[in-house]
Amino acid sequence: MNQIILASSSPFRRELLSRLHLEFESISPDINESRLEAESPSELVQRLAREKAQAIAGTQKNSIVIGSDQVASFDNQILGKPGNLEKAIDQLKMVSGKQVTFHTGLCVIDVKSDLTQTEEVKFFVEFRKLTEEKILRYLEKEPAFNCAGSFKSEGLGVALTNRMYGDDATALIGLPLIRLTQMLEHVGVEVP
Repeated sequence: MNQIILASSSPFRRELLSRLHLEFESISPDINESRLEAESPSELVQRLAREKAQAIAGTQKNSIVIGSDQVASFDNQILGKPGNLEKAIDQLKMVSGKQVTFHTGLCVIDVKSDLTQTEEVKFFVEFRKLTEEKILRYLEKEPAFNCAGSFKSEGLGVALTNRMYGDDATALIGLPLIRLTQMLEHVGVEVP
């Protein structure tokens, strides 16, 4: 049986992968996550997911390596992780009353066969009209500074939305389990 490795230090992705009841280990990849000039959100997340998986796959023998990356986009702008309160407030003001697309790149590499599968899964969030007071209350209770778009859907962030939709709700959290299960089965990992 091949060892499964999650190329990530994200606690959110580890929790999601554990839902599949597979034994795995997490190794944090060391890559440059900067966006290339003229790179679309779709291209960016697929490239970064692949580079994360490749960085770990290059150090392994008989392993299945999973890489993932996510960005949010609005009006052709990428909304990354804000990192601080001021940027989080600005992001949430900008998306008030608007729809944001969450792009999640997913890559599975079977090191033994050298098979690489890379995909993108999108999920859409329609935000309510947000007052500055509501934004501040939200960020005080849920400081989502390490979440794309300042939005933590699995927590209080849901109160900021009118609607969320897409093919796989786990994509919004950062690891699309429906597509991942299909990709794993393609390389011989049965779930469940």
